[in-house]
Amino acid sequence: MPALQVFGPPELWPAEDLVAFSDGLDADLAVAAYRSGVFPMPLERSFFGARMAWWSPVRRGVLEPADLRVTRSLRQSAKKYRVTVNQAFADVLAGCADPRRPGGWIDRDIRAVYTELHQAGIAISVETWTRDGVLAGGLYGVSLGGLFAGESMFHRADIGRDASKVALLRLVTDWLLPGGHPRLIDAQWRTDHLARLGVVEIGRRDYLDRLGPLLDAPRPEWPAPGQQR
Repeated sequence: MPALQVFGPPELWPAEDLVAFSDGLDADLAVAAYRSGVFPMPLERSFFGARMAWWSPVRRGVLEPADLRVTRSLRQSAKKYRVTVNQAFADVLAGCADPRRPGGWIDRDIRAVYTELHQAGIAISVETWTRDGVLAGGLYGVSLGGLFAGESMFHRADIGRDASKVALLRLVTDWLLPGGHPRLIDAQWRTDHLARLGVVEIGRRDYLDRLGPLLDAPRPEWPAPGQQR
C-alpha cells in the first residue's frame, strides 16, 4: 500500500465512489491523492459548498496494457496519423476541456494544476496529428511509477476519426508495454466505449492492493515537455 494516505485509511472510506470534498486543489495534493488511489473531479454543485470532489470508485475501470483491443480498422486509422508525446499538452488539454463536449468537467483550476504537473514531468500528453500537421486528437494523464492515470481523451470529429484511440494505441505499444515492468492504465470508470477497448472493472480493494507495486515500478522515460522524440 502507498505510505501516504491523505484521505485516511481506505477501510474508513464510504462505500461509494465519492470519498471526500475540499475547498481547493493544488499539484502536491493531486499527486498525493493519486498515490492514495484517489483522483479529483469537481462537482458543479455540492451540498457542502466545497469546490473539489475526490473519488475512488468502488468498481474501478482499468486497462491492462496487454489487453488493449486493437481492431483492424484501428490499425488502418493509425497509419493516417503522426503521434507525439508531450509536444502540445496545452492544446490537448484545451481539446479535452472544450465546453461544447457533454459532461465537461475540466475547469480553470483543473487546467492550472495539470499544467503545473505537466511542467514537472508528471502529467503526460499524447498527440495525434494529421499528415498536414493539424492536431486531430489526443489524451492526457498522470504518470507515477508503472501507473498511468488516464484523465481525458478527445478527437476532432471533422478530421480526427479514431484519433484518440490511436493516441491510446501508441501510448500502450510505445511506452507502457516495452521493458516488461508492471504497468496499468487507470480509466477511473468503465464505460461501454472504454469496454470495447479492453477496460474492465476491479474492486476498490483490488485496485489499492495493486497500487503499491505499481508506484514502486520504474516510470517510462517520457520526453521532456516540448522535446521532440
